[in-house]
Amino acid sequence: MHLPLVILPAALLLLLAYFTYGRLLTRVFGLDRRRPTPAVRLNDGVDYVPANRFYLLGQHFSAIAAAGPIVGPILAGLYFGWLPAVLWILAGSIFVGGVHDFAALVASIRHQARSIAEVVRQHMSPRAYYLFLIFIWLCLVYVIIAFTDITAGTFVSGEEGEGVASASMLYLLLAVLMGLFIRATRMSENRATLLFLPLVFVAIWAGDLMPIRMPGIAGLSPTITWDWLLLAYCFVAALIPVSLLLQPRGSLGGYFLYVSLLVGVIGVLFGGLRVQHPAFLGWGALPRPLFPILFVTVACGACSGFHAVVSTGTTSKQLHRETDAKLVGYGGMLLEGFVALIALATVMMLAPGSAELKGSPNQIYASGVARFLEVFHIPRDKAIAFGLLAFATFVYDTLDVCTRLGRYVFQELTGLKGKWGRVLATAATLALPVVCVTLTVHDAAGNLVPVWRVFWTLFGASNQLLAALTLLAISVWLKRLGRPWLLSALPMAFMMGMTMWALGLILRPWAPALAGRPVAATPAEGATALVLIVLAVLLLIEALGILLRRGDARAPAASGP
Repeated sequence: MHLPLVILPAALLLLLAYFTYGRLLTRVFGLDRRRPTPAVRLNDGVDYVPANRFYLLGQHFSAIAAAGPIVGPILAGLYFGWLPAVLWILAGSIFVGGVHDFAALVASIRHQARSIAEVVRQHMSPRAYYLFLIFIWLCLVYVIIAFTDITAGTFVSGEEGEGVASASMLYLLLAVLMGLFIRATRMSENRATLLFLPLVFVAIWAGDLMPIRMPGIAGLSPTITWDWLLLAYCFVAALIPVSLLLQPRGSLGGYFLYVSLLVGVIGVLFGGLRVQHPAFLGWGALPRPLFPILFVTVACGACSGFHAVVSTGTTSKQLHRETDAKLVGYGGMLLEGFVALIALATVMMLAPGSAELKGSPNQIYASGVARFLEVFHIPRDKAIAFGLLAFATFVYDTLDVCTRLGRYVFQELTGLKGKWGRVLATAATLALPVVCVTLTVHDAAGNLVPVWRVFWTLFGASNQLLAALTLLAISVWLKRLGRPWLLSALPMAFMMGMTMWALGLILRPWAPALAGRPVAATPAEGATALVLIVLAVLLLIEALGILLRRGDARAPAASGP
């Protein structure tokens, strides 16, 4: 079967959902293009600035579509076959992730563009607010652990990885130079990006000429050395002015994301590629049954709690009209679902028994991108380097944004202020990743397992649980407004069930400890799974008390239509 016969109908279904289910959401939430948004009412030229909806979609999309929708679908395709992954990407993007992103954005603009945690405080309780902040902070920490280690593994994966390590350093240098250039010339960010983007491809070429072969330092393996260097980058990136690195790197990374997505579309349409990977590999068994592991593995490709942090953090402060939420919030998630389909296509092309199936997700993605680029007759080694650097740029986008957001949340939790408050909050956010990336983990057969693979299920579960808790807060808000709330409560219940089930499976290896027997599991993984379950249960109890209460007082008029 030809690849377009799967990808094209799936893409058309996402497009159809935008015009049908998106219209239903607009009506249920009572969006009114004439009602002034916080970006208009509170316009200060700094944080609150109304933006063109297509520009805002691009900015929002580049912030949410990082490495998650690439790694998750690839792993799901390897574990269960491509058909379950395709079905969940479509159903999840349309009915769960899209609703989550759209609802979080609308809830924020109805609350003066405040964060989702503030919505929780207003409609639940101060205790729920602090529990929610702790949960967000832990989710951000797990993102940092997973993506730091998978990137470090790429940089030590032979000559190609060493070349990409060099190209990545050059890419970050270009971002800093671009930031300085914008400051000196006052050129617009978009024009500067178009000027510097070709230099990214020069960096790919130069990386092959001067690969970085990282030695082990102070008895540490090359992988752990890279882990710590990447975390040091996160520390610096979270503290320096955003105009120096975060904004120019985000702009470069955003355009690079669009280029790689365009490459995928052209490769699927004109590459003559066929589906060779099995559609279904079975229901799985412990410790990885299809239910619930499929849903927490695909993760950001279908639904992501991290999106609520972005939607209610920066995007809501720039939404020009309420009706733009359909394009930016709902459309942005559907677009990310399409990115997940393109990533999954890199697995679908591989025949059973292919050596590439044993590679890490970033290597599989890079190999798939190389196949897409065969349409342009680009040498395979350069094409793979392009794919690996594309993946690395998405990871950088995730890492420094998550570290900065983690610092913000930790400061809000603890009240730390000033220069040293920022330093301490950043150090606290990176402390657990520094410890976890040094862990040595073996599977039941005694084989060494990469740290990122151990924490991926935990990351996916925490991220999906954050989405479920966000939908829970949205349901409480809608209930208090007297509006239909099952539209958010039903996907919330499904995601809550799947993620709690997955966290329970993570805790399962700890059952022998109750009888005093040895435990063959990672302490950090089990302990954090238990903490997440406790936090989620406490928040669920708070919310159910409101949802099941009869005659509950309506929300303040300012917070709803």
